[in-house]
Amino acid sequence: MHAALLDAPAKISQQPLRIAEVPAPSLSPGHVLLRVRACGVCRTDLHIVEGELPPRRQSLIPGHQIVGDIIDGGRPDLPLGMRVGVSWMGGVDGTCWYCRSGLENLCDSPSFTGYTVNGGYAECALARADFIYPLPASLDDLHAAPLLCAGIIGFRSLRVAQVALGERVGLFGFGASAHLVIAVLQSWNCKVYVSTRGESHQRLASSLGADWVGSEHDQPPVELDRAITFAPSGEVVIAALSSLRKGGVVAINAIHLDRIPQFDYDRLLWGERQLRSVANMTRADARDFLDIAGKIGLKPKVTVFSLAQANEALAAVKNDAIDGAAVIVP
Repeated sequence: MHAALLDAPAKISQQPLRIAEVPAPSLSPGHVLLRVRACGVCRTDLHIVEGELPPRRQSLIPGHQIVGDIIDGGRPDLPLGMRVGVSWMGGVDGTCWYCRSGLENLCDSPSFTGYTVNGGYAECALARADFIYPLPASLDDLHAAPLLCAGIIGFRSLRVAQVALGERVGLFGFGASAHLVIAVLQSWNCKVYVSTRGESHQRLASSLGADWVGSEHDQPPVELDRAITFAPSGEVVIAALSSLRKGGVVAINAIHLDRIPQFDYDRLLWGERQLRSVANMTRADARDFLDIAGKIGLKPKVTVFSLAQANEALAAVKNDAIDGAAVIVP
């Protein structure tokens, strides 16, 4: 099969992925083999490719938002030909305290698709059978792929922030994840306030029905009940915190954060405001979100790249050169 390989981390400007012909993965117990139909490009892929997350394999096929058909390893509940999705969490040990306590997203020994195991920037991919998700027929390949990490982790962010129906919710940054979250919030009758850089992202937020849109330096006109940050910037976290009412929650949706600047505790955190991080996702998050996405007909904005354009797709995400999500079609 053809695949995009990362031999050593490097800046995107150096074209770190090479397209090569490699052996297709061999089926192993408890796994299924997929023919990849589409694979979304995630900012976490950038952190992996550029080395902000330390390498875990000598050579790696990135990509963890996979839509594919089962072509080997099927079983009665997962028949051959079934279209399924694969996400960031590629498996857990099932035995640690976190797994036994319903917190498998914090498992001590997880595997991660496109990081500790090969992912979906390829024509075929191997996945654990208990970590794949049948996809609603209402979600086509291109629009399903970005949901499988950006969507699911965004949905978990809403849960971590404890968003309730009808609340005032701030979204700080408006890329691949935030532009999916807004549709869920609207289905919950929430008011949505967006602070983001870039005129194109601001226009996208307005076109999707945000109740207020401002630049990254603008403060929403009301105190927020909840806020979610999507940029890997501590400055954005402080901006979100400064917009919060007493008792509100900021959820940080970033696997990597540059730093948290010094801030005024008495003004920004006192009053039982909460600052929480979002780590990975659970299978329940995936199933619940995909069910909602199918019911509300969630259609993310996507830009398609071929497998040969994998480096260009990553560069487009890094440079905010596209609105919405990038999707690779092998």
